[in-house]
This record gives sequence, C-alpha cells and structure tokens, in this order.
Amino acid sequence: MSARTAALRPFRTAAATAVVAAVAGTALMPLSAYAAPAEDNHHALKLTMSTPAPSGPLTRGGATETFELTATNTTDKPSSFHPWLLLQDAGASPLTQSDVIFKVEGGLNAPATESSIGQQDGEWQGLFRPAGKTGGEGFEIPAGAKMTWKVTIGLGKSYPTTNGDFKLTATSYSGEVAQGNTASLTFKTDPTVKTGKLETSFKNVGDCKGVPALQCREMDLTYRLTGDGEFKTALHTSLGVYFGTDAKVPNLQLEMLVNGKWQGVSTADPYNFMLPTIPAGFSAASGERVVHLRTSFGPNTDFKKATDVTLNAGVALSEGNTTEFSGAETKFQLAPAPATTSPSPTPSKSATTQPSASASPSPSSSTTAAVVAANTNTKATGSTGSLAHTGADSNTGLYSGLAAVLVGLGGAAAWLGARRRRATRA
Repeated sequence: MSARTAALRPFRTAAATAVVAAVAGTALMPLSAYAAPAEDNHHALKLTMSTPAPSGPLTRGGATETFELTATNTTDKPSSFHPWLLLQDAGASPLTQSDVIFKVEGGLNAPATESSIGQQDGEWQGLFRPAGKTGGEGFEIPAGAKMTWKVTIGLGKSYPTTNGDFKLTATSYSGEVAQGNTASLTFKTDPTVKTGKLETSFKNVGDCKGVPALQCREMDLTYRLTGDGEFKTALHTSLGVYFGTDAKVPNLQLEMLVNGKWQGVSTADPYNFMLPTIPAGFSAASGERVVHLRTSFGPNTDFKKATDVTLNAGVALSEGNTTEFSGAETKFQLAPAPATTSPSPTPSKSATTQPSASASPSPSSSTTAAVVAANTNTKATGSTGSLAHTGADSNTGLYSGLAAVLVGLGGAAAWLGARRRRATRA
C-alpha cells in the first residue's frame, strides 16, 4: 500500500495506550495512568453480582431492576478499582445513551458514587466513580476488604425494536480484576425479540457492458436486515475509496442507477462518497435493498495504467449513535481510458486534456445530475474508517468475542488495545 493511501485512511482503531471515551464530559485516559498501587497486586479483585429485583423481563419505558455489585480484594495489599459494565449482544441496532437506564449508588461500605454512560467505539458502557471525582478516578479497596454498590438497570422508551435480551458484564478497564473473576447477568426483555443483524455486501462486480475491460466496473451494494423490528432512524452509507498506487488527482467517477439512468454521485473529497440515505423504518419485511453502482476514471485522472481500487462501505445511524456498525468491502482493478491522440503534428484543442486546476478534480459531465447535490462528507471524513475489516464476522459476534477475551484476561487492556472492528466486510 502506498504511503499516501495509508495516510488518507480514516482510523477506526485506537492506540492501545491512549483510549478516549465520550462519557458525559469525562474521558478514559491512557491505561498507564491507572496502575494499581503495586504492580504485583494488579489482578487482585473478584466481582460478584446478585440476582436482580424485582425479577422478570424489562419493558421499554417500564420498571427498572436493581442488583448488588460487589468487588472483593482477595489479596493482602490495597487495590484500585475502575468499574466498567459492558452491555453485549442486544441486537442489530447500536444503542444510544438514553436507550438503557443506568444508575449506581454506594452501599454501607462504599463511598458516595456518581455514574455515567460511555460510548467508546459506539458501544453502550456503564461507568461509575467516587462522587465529585473526575472520570479517571477509581476506588481503592483495602487488603482483604470488599465494597458493594447498588446498580439499577432499565429500558428507555427508545430502546430499539430490533434489539432484545442482553448480557451485562462487570469488569475493570484498568485490569484490576483477576482472571476468571469478572461477573455477568443476562436481562430478558418484553416483548421477546428475534434478534438479527444488518447484512451489507457487494455483489456482481464486473466490467460495464459495452466498455473495454477494466475501464469501467459495475457492482451492486445490497442491504438486508435479519430478525425482528425496524430501524427507528435513517441509515447513512459512506463509501471510502483506496488505491493501490499514488495519484495526485485520481478523479474517480462514481455513478448510481436511478430510474433506469446513471447519475453521478457528487463529492468534494475524491476519496469519500456519501450515498443517499435509507429511510427510517427499514426492516426484514423491506426485503433486500439493492443499489446499482458503477465507477471509472475521469479524463483528468493522473493514473496512466490499471491500479487496484478498494471500495469500503460503512453504514451508520443518521442520528444518535452514529458509529458505523455494518459494512462491506470489495477490491478490483480499474484502468483509465486511453488518451485520445491526433495524427496532426499539433494536437487539436478537443484532443488535449488539461489537468484540473484545483486539488479536488471537477466532476465529469455525468455528475451534473448528481444524486447528492451538496455533499459535505461529514461522516466519511471522520475518525471511524479503515480497511482492517476483511474477514471479520458480524459486528455483534465480534464484539462478543472480544468481550470474551476481556473476561478471560480479567481486564480491559486487550479489548481496548484491539478495539473491535465495527462492520462485517464481504
């Protein structure tokens, strides 16, 4: 991969040494800032969770349930504790902070406590800390002692209809919990929901009809929801473009078939396009949604020969939690059309192609009837993009797998270092 291409890729992964979460104005600081009082006492804690009360399934906007979370220091040295509750396997839609009710209170042997909801990597996460302290402050549990908190959980009215039962795992984002000593509870929801996922894929990639091989490529981008429910907001799709070799002006042209006619998809960024949104209400009953696309190099391209092109589609909710949660990837070769030459010693004006004067090439004539008239690429140019998604399983499955690693390690360092890849890539 070229250095320029690598530099243009938006990051969807975080450095293992500096992880930041939007936690109601607080942040998760570098893991090194949260070392336990003694290095050899780092994995000192055992967590337990009591049976929630009242028992029974949770309903949207209904009654909450409360359980006790206890952290026991099993060693003869003091230990810090930075609590982290991970909500897993809820369903197809990402969760916003208001979708799940979360509150934590200190008990008889725990100090006054403040709680907040984090969305690191787009996931729902419950956090709490000593009252009046910053987000990076944890609790200190004396040697052989324990602390107990009352944790309240419920469903907000906005809890997605695509989502159902979920698992809540208690651990620490600073690794103070001993291996095998995390704790978890499964919460049932009512009504019962058959959960699924949003499947996105590229299909039927091939040469355009009537155009020489490699000079134009057609493909279908498909969407299908499995399981019950529907998405409560519209869905955005950003399409990232990556090249195997460098070009100052790639001038890639992207077109979409609309009512039997090819229309250009406009963009101010030659490496990112935004496709029209999928309206709210998309569900399994909507069937498979198919977007017909084709791509080629415009006349002002700096590419002189065939190069590898990778298209990376990322799907996100249009509002609320806008982290990409589904997507697809396809790779193919694309070549520019041969330059037009003239037998005359002096080429005619019509046979001379001048490079674009601007850093971003002007769209070809086919883009004048643009599908997206004013494309600011506000989502495509964010910090959530990468090609490190090939071969990934579903977003829910991968998150669960990484959480399992977290549970096995007894801490968050491995999960935070890897930061799960958000989307399924074909």
